[in-house]
Amino acid sequence: MKITFTQFLTLDGVFQAPGGPDEDRSGGFEHGGWSVPYGDEDFGAFIDEVFEQADAFLLGRGTYEIFAGYWPAVTEPDNPVATKLNALPKYVASTTLTSADWRNTQIIGRDDLVKDVTALKESPGRELQMHGSGNLARSLMAHDLIDVLHLLTFPVALGTGKRLFAEGGLPTAFRLARSRTTSTGVVISTYERAGRPEYGSY
Repeated sequence: MKITFTQFLTLDGVFQAPGGPDEDRSGGFEHGGWSVPYGDEDFGAFIDEVFEQADAFLLGRGTYEIFAGYWPAVTEPDNPVATKLNALPKYVASTTLTSADWRNTQIIGRDDLVKDVTALKESPGRELQMHGSGNLARSLMAHDLIDVLHLLTFPVALGTGKRLFAEGGLPTAFRLARSRTTSTGVVISTYERAGRPEYGSY
C-alpha cells in the first residue's frame, strides 16, 4: 500500500487545531478552529473522494482519540467517511496508549515505528491513509515513508502554531499531480514524492 497523507494547512504552514478551539492548545495556541469557516460542498466532495480510496488508516494518538470520540456514533450507511473509518483497519502510532477500543484498531510503534510502518506499506491494498496526525507525518517524512500529500491550504495566516515542514526536515522534491480550488478559496493540491531536490542557479 502507498501512504497518502491529508492535511489542513494555513498559508504560513500551520496544521495545529484546525477543527476546534480545544483540539490542541499546546504551546499556548489560541487559534483553534481556523478551518471551520471555509467548509463548503467542494471541500466535502474532495474528502469523500479521498476516503473512497482507503483500505486502512494510520493515525497519531491525538487524531485517533478525536476520531474515536466521534465517528463510531455516526452510523448512516451513505456516509463514506464514517463507513470507511468504522469498518477498515486502523493503526495508531503511540508509545503510551495502552488500549484502543474502536473496532479494528491496532497500536503500533511501541518499539520501532519505522519498521512497523514499513511492514504496513508492504501489505496488499491501495492506500494506507493518514488524516491530520501532523507530528506523526513529520516523523515519517524524515524516512521517505509518505508517498502522496493532499495539502488543503486555507486562506488564513496565524503567525504561531505547529508547522508541517519544520526546520531540519529531510529535503524532498514533490511533483504536483492535481490541484483545485474550493468556492471559499481553499487550494487543494496533491503532491507525489519525487526524490531529492535538484539545484541550479539563475
